[in-house]
Amino acid sequence: MAEITASMVKELREMTGAGMMDCKRALEEAQGNMQEAVDWLRKKGLSAASKKAGRVAAEGLVAVKVQGQKGVALEVNAETDFVARNDAFQAFVSRAAQAALESSDIEDLKGKPYPDTGRSMQEELTQIIATIGENMNLRRMASVSVSRGIVAGYVHNAMAPDLGKIGVLVGLESEADEARLMVLGKQLAMHVAAARPEALRIEDVDGAALERERNVLADQARQSGKPEEIIAKMVEGRLRKYYEDVVLLEQVYVVDGESRVKDVLEKAGKEFGQSVKLTGFARFQLGEGIEKAQDDFAAEVAKMAQ
Repeated sequence: MAEITASMVKELREMTGAGMMDCKRALEEAQGNMQEAVDWLRKKGLSAASKKAGRVAAEGLVAVKVQGQKGVALEVNAETDFVARNDAFQAFVSRAAQAALESSDIEDLKGKPYPDTGRSMQEELTQIIATIGENMNLRRMASVSVSRGIVAGYVHNAMAPDLGKIGVLVGLESEADEARLMVLGKQLAMHVAAARPEALRIEDVDGAALERERNVLADQARQSGKPEEIIAKMVEGRLRKYYEDVVLLEQVYVVDGESRVKDVLEKAGKEFGQSVKLTGFARFQLGEGIEKAQDDFAAEVAKMAQ
């Protein structure tokens, strides 16, 4: 039997987009003949995935999993909302999220074993791509953990348990009763889903974003014709409003519509008899940041008629 080397497997993967174990088996079946191995994969429907890799995948699911004092949010994309309702796709996303609890980042997750198959997460996804016929992508993950207290998760527009369009994690550090902390954590997670904060604290605001905002506010203030020293004070005043929009602890709590989140935490600490600190959060909205293709149905029909 011909020797199957790692470089041969790599070459076949690059040619077909199929999983590593499938490429190895194809080469074994073809006794090392590369073209016959390609044909074997095509007959099995496993090389089709590569043809779909260039298509925009902005639908799919966001999963949230919490285990003990750690939680993860994971986004897995597909091309259409229809696939998000597919049982096989939902099962994959749920299992991938469970594996993400033990993963350091998305690349590490892709290499984790998929249960009961002998394939990796990425290889299993390639199988699903070949079966369903859409491009899919393990896009991103984030984790939140605490040393004491709780991590609360929330899924908005849930399509199945822990799977939906928006996923949120909130970490609360405290020695207070965990049941009471979890109620507060769930409410805060719903707030994050609705209010879309960009940073936890003022000092966490992205420096480049802050500088852009400061420049815009300064230009607006100069239109008043006031002296520069007055303009500087006007900018600082308007920046406070900016912080209230983008900083979680400075936002108005959507649950009561009047308290600041930081004040809600302080009040909870007094009620619980233990300080409560919000140490981290994550918010994933399906497809955010992905440039979606704008379909021109009329143009598509016209092209087909040519």
